[in-house]
Amino acid sequence: MHYILIADDNEQISSIISEYSKKEGYTPLIADNGQEALDKFNEFSPDIILLDVMMPIMDGFEVCREVRKKSNVPIIMITARGEDFEKIMGLDIGADDYIVKPFSPGEVMARVRAILRRASKDNDDAQIYKYDNLTINLDTYTVTINKEVLSLTKKEIEILWTLAINKNKVFSRDNLLNSLWGYDYFGDARTVDSHIKRLRAKLDKYPHTNWDIKTIWGVGYKFEVNQDEK
Repeated sequence: MHYILIADDNEQISSIISEYSKKEGYTPLIADNGQEALDKFNEFSPDIILLDVMMPIMDGFEVCREVRKKSNVPIIMITARGEDFEKIMGLDIGADDYIVKPFSPGEVMARVRAILRRASKDNDDAQIYKYDNLTINLDTYTVTINKEVLSLTKKEIEILWTLAINKNKVFSRDNLLNSLWGYDYFGDARTVDSHIKRLRAKLDKYPHTNWDIKTIWGVGYKFEVNQDEK
């Protein structure tokens, strides 16, 4: 049985998305506050979570942080129109995508399908990549430098993997957006920049003199290695 957790204190929104999700073959779990959302996550281990930012008892950000301590389940944050800081915050703490109110239920389900397709492909293609002191394990979604485990989000790991296995190859923002978020993603290239910025900040806490993520101005990004280490 495939569960979709819908966490929103707006009963009308939850009801509509619930009906649409049933048509897609999912069993909806409804939560109208953050604590209930976390409880149902722990009990049912849903396949994907739709998480409203503004909820009573515990807001969506706090729920997302708690979920990310133990799971890489896909999370779509639901934010208020025009609140860019909510989108940035959601992505920063580990959300896979965001959707802005008001929205159409069809758009929501399109994003759900896209994210779950990518999640399924990730599972099929899971591998381990090692370079110098870096190890990326897509079986467990972990990254280590000098055997120290980094605290990275699922999307940050996917970006690092994509760049690293293609060392010294330049990826444009659109390349990364399309390959990691999908052609049917509704965001823009700034999403890539935000993730790269946060990923670099985390990597820079550890020594990695033989490799780095470099910006190619006007083009995109690459995983650059020292000539002697190619």
